[in-house]
Amino acid sequence: KDVQKESEPHVYLSKEEVKEKIQSYNSSVTDKLKMTLNANGIYTGFIKVHLELCRPITVQSSQSQGRCAHSNNEAAFYLPDGCVNTLHISSTNTVREVIEALLKKFFVADNPAKFALYKRCHKEDQVYTCKLSDREHPLYLRLVAGPRTEMLSFVLREHETGEVMWEAFSIPELQNFLRILDKEENEQLQILKKRYAAYRDKLEEALGGVWKPG
Repeated sequence: KDVQKESEPHVYLSKEEVKEKIQSYNSSVTDKLKMTLNANGIYTGFIKVHLELCRPITVQSSQSQGRCAHSNNEAAFYLPDGCVNTLHISSTNTVREVIEALLKKFFVADNPAKFALYKRCHKEDQVYTCKLSDREHPLYLRLVAGPRTEMLSFVLREHETGEVMWEAFSIPELQNFLRILDKEENEQLQILKKRYAAYRDKLEEALGGVWKPG
């Protein structure tokens, strides 16, 4: 289980320190996703973001796949587990811009305010997560941590239930969510009915064996 961790203070690096860190970073890269330092001091590179979304997302119907509930030209569906996306960004891009870029890449019509970007790291046999503020710069965090994803990885999630901005959802979105929840509730109910029917059959069979005349 993830352990929540407070955000660490931002340490500003000089241009020379950035150059040295980029050289060190590139020498350790194993997937060819290196960083590039430009003459103006801005650097570019890649980050991988794990998509861990519990609620359905809304996309254009022509782009939707899998189980979905349609509404006009949009559809709500669940992303499969284990989705990872790679983004090419610059050191000036903020968390909010990264979230917007991810949603645009997946043709997601949902309001970016519904989502949050987390950083995840492993330390002393614990997995720590920390929600990043909209003003933080993910590529800087990637540079400081190095290219190893076990040292730092990024995760896109919805805001916690208590933080959900329900007013950011449109009426068709909410109706889609309700239809999906109703369908899942019925599916789970049928599974439970079959499970308990099987238990009842086995119990009756066992009772029949006990009371069967010898």
